[in-house]
Amino acid sequence: MPDKEVAIVKGSYRVNEEIRASQVRLIDAEGVNRGVVSFQEALALAQEADLDLVEVAPNARPPVVRIMDFGKFIYEQAKKEREARKAQKQIEVKEIRLRPKTNEHHLGFKTKNARRWLEDGNKVKVRVRFRGREITYPEVAYQQLKEIAESLADVAVVEMPPQMDGRTMLMILAPKKKK
Repeated sequence: MPDKEVAIVKGSYRVNEEIRASQVRLIDAEGVNRGVVSFQEALALAQEADLDLVEVAPNARPPVVRIMDFGKFIYEQAKKEREARKAQKQIEVKEIRLRPKTNEHHLGFKTKNARRWLEDGNKVKVRVRFRGREITYPEVAYQQLKEIAESLADVAVVEMPPQMDGRTMLMILAPKKKK
């Protein structure tokens, strides 16, 4: 798997002979701008320093190239990407399943679970499943979902209002943004 990461990062930069411009803006190994030079001169300076010539801004006119250790650069880029992925928070979607006949007590502790999940930063999908002839009374389920949304209004916003999805009515709640 790490090879795949390196391939992704490596593919986005041209190195040494892959650079196609005849004139380039050169930044040397110390980070000093050497100005616009010919590609051959830049490549010779890179080889003399035993480093690589890497095109860092291909869309600039002329393209910007830098003398650096490409292997070390790839390693640093992959490390930064890994750190960025670690910092991202995965939002989980929890689900509550109900029936139109669900009693108040049962609904109470289902709502309490939903509140806890929303406070933890997860989304909650509330699903009311119809069986048999219950499907002829969708207003009962709609009312149930509306009550749940009202009771959780202090911690949640309705991301997707109640709507039919086959033999179920579905609503998605998302946590409110903390101030």
